[in-house]
Amino acid sequence: MIQNHHRLYSIISSLEKAKISFTLLRNREDAVTIAVAVPGQLWEIDVFEDGNVDVEVFRSDGQIFAYEDLPAMLSKFAD
Repeated sequence: MIQNHHRLYSIISSLEKAKISFTLLRNREDAVTIAVAVPGQLWEIDVFEDGNVDVEVFRSDGQIFAYEDLPAMLSKFAD
């Protein structure tokens, strides 16, 4: 049984009260990731099975790319 699961629900509740949309992801066995997109930032909130929480913030530099740039961007990160 997951201990300290209340942190996951507490974070979700806080996001809902703030009317900030989010997505739940399960990328690893020991954590649930809450993905949050707010203007100019992406947050990854990892809530671990043991109750620990890590938050990583990705900030935009504001640069906007054109549709024509997409193929090069995709090929850069393709397997």
